[in-house]
Amino acid sequence: MKVHLTAATKTESARAARDHSSRAIVEQAEILALAEVGDPIQISALCAALSISERTLRKAFHRVHGLPPCRHLRMLRLQQARRALIANDSHLTTVTEIATAFGFLELGRFSVEYRKIFGESPSQTLNRASNATALVNSTADREDRVEFCA
Repeated sequence: MKVHLTAATKTESARAARDHSSRAIVEQAEILALAEVGDPIQISALCAALSISERTLRKAFHRVHGLPPCRHLRMLRLQQARRALIANDSHLTTVTEIATAFGFLELGRFSVEYRKIFGESPSQTLNRASNATALVNSTADREDRVEFCA
């Protein structure tokens, strides 16, 4: 009985070390991939920078996120692109500019993937954000006029 407990404890310790190591690999990969958001994600370059094999990288991402590295990193970039679409004005920027700024060179694929994840097209997000900004600005203008007249 004691032997089984010791073996289970060793197995659990090894699993915890692997999980910790996987998290560290994934965190470093995310930092590197997001540091150069304008460039397409290249797993081979990421592995070379981390001095690990593709298999090690894939296993780490599967342990931590349950997804392959490309898919998870693309999701992170899509989230960043969404934040940029929400923060920008459609009169000053385009979906194409934002998509390419985050390394999405195939605009049709970007749009399809974006709609699938966020439930609206990138242009709808940009226009909705612009309309909200315009509404806030027009309300502020009216408030300024009221204060000025008072």
